[in-house]
Amino acid sequence: MKIFSKKQIYNADKFTLKDQNIESIELMERASLALFNWLHSRLEGKPLKLNLFCGIGNNGGDGLALARHLWEHGYAFQVYIVNYSENRSEDFLSNLKKLKERKIWPEYMNEATALPEIGAEEIIIDAIFGIGLNRNPDVWVARIIKYINDNKAYTLSVDVPSGLFLDRKFEDVESVVKAHTVLSFQFPKLIFFLPDTSKFCGTWEILDIGLSTKFITDTEVDFTLIDKADLIEKYRFRDKFSHKGDFGHSLLIGGSYGKIGAMVLAAKACIGSGSGLVTAYVPQCGYLPLQTAVPEVMVITDKGENDLQNIDFKLVPSVIGIGMGMGTSDKTGEALTQLIKNSNSPMVIDADGLNLIAKNMSLLEQIPSKTVLTPHPGELKRLIGDWEDDFDKIEKTKRLSKSSDCIIVIKGAYTMIVYLEKSYINSTGNPGMATAGSGDVLSGIITSLIAQQYEPLFASILGVYLHGRAGDIAASHLGMEALTASSIIASLGTAFLDLFSKPNTQNETT
Repeated sequence: MKIFSKKQIYNADKFTLKDQNIESIELMERASLALFNWLHSRLEGKPLKLNLFCGIGNNGGDGLALARHLWEHGYAFQVYIVNYSENRSEDFLSNLKKLKERKIWPEYMNEATALPEIGAEEIIIDAIFGIGLNRNPDVWVARIIKYINDNKAYTLSVDVPSGLFLDRKFEDVESVVKAHTVLSFQFPKLIFFLPDTSKFCGTWEILDIGLSTKFITDTEVDFTLIDKADLIEKYRFRDKFSHKGDFGHSLLIGGSYGKIGAMVLAAKACIGSGSGLVTAYVPQCGYLPLQTAVPEVMVITDKGENDLQNIDFKLVPSVIGIGMGMGTSDKTGEALTQLIKNSNSPMVIDADGLNLIAKNMSLLEQIPSKTVLTPHPGELKRLIGDWEDDFDKIEKTKRLSKSSDCIIVIKGAYTMIVYLEKSYINSTGNPGMATAGSGDVLSGIITSLIAQQYEPLFASILGVYLHGRAGDIAASHLGMEALTASSIIASLGTAFLDLFSKPNTQNETT
């Protein structure tokens, strides 16, 4: 699913008006009907009072048009116009006129207005600011927003929570509506998925308002929400006469004394997600644990007893996954340096592999093209430095991707895969996956998919999706608190099968 920028959303509106030969007020009417139908299908005429806080732009116009539909169906409501400017959009004025023609009188709010009394059993609809917000709300408007947030009523935001910018971080947490649900027109917004801003979005749903299909199809975007349908299109079905050699030989390199478990998890995930052959290269202390825990995996040992000191192997792997539990000793760092200098195999670099590279950034100039890096936020910071906000983080990650021609998997609640100018946001996973070893499992999965001849970028996208989906499946049986990396591995098979099940609903996605 494409994620449009603010400029692209405006262009989509303009193109639609011309392409469909309609006026902007008709597009607003579609939006308000979509909002009403969503509400009506859930409320079914229940005698709840709805409180609509409307700005004086087009977002407020959506709210006014919604109020008219509520009135026509007998709902109890009150409209509050947050009168933060004398400049009003034409469509706002048109819908205000329609309300007055029906003897519906909004209450106007300014800096001297007392705040209304709203009960916990009522509903607040936030239509104060839309995507066009380009400055911080006035202090008195922020006071209204704080009142909305402090109220126990259910809060629904129209298109975006008021106070959020689409392309930069807010400056004052008190000036942003914290919505329980956001009803977003046509597209999800990038801010729904970033750590700094997603906490204001609760759940979100998309309302189709009939924007031009041609424009949506033809427009290139920088951000895409991973869609199951797109994954299925590139899924590689297995031929009846296939053999294990057809599905690649993965070489996993890592482990150190006390951290061999990381390699066990990566190896189990790698073989469990389809790699034809898997070899684990570990220090000597890892030989018995690997042979015992994962009998399907072959084991090569380094000359080092407790850590890797001289990575040396004769096989020609389809892909190398390195770094899991590896440690950061000087000898291990030198071994990694020599491997990167001398190997042409595709690579997935995780954990201590990334920490060692952070100590010697020149290694990024020597990694194979389209190497996959899988940092958590702390590891990413060591690679790109501090960032001011999530937007700055993404831009710095893009620069690193372009300068090193690498794919960067930024792990998090909404894991993001960045390659050059394009970013792909994952929708699967849950907080229970924030557990030891989960990252090792992900590295094993991505390594396995590259071994099976998936292109590294798609292997990263598919791997992150399957990893998260397996976590969701495991959590549905175990609960989040009991979720472990091993239970993610145990659910991988079901995650693969789920690719071809009925598509997720939006509620499952969010």
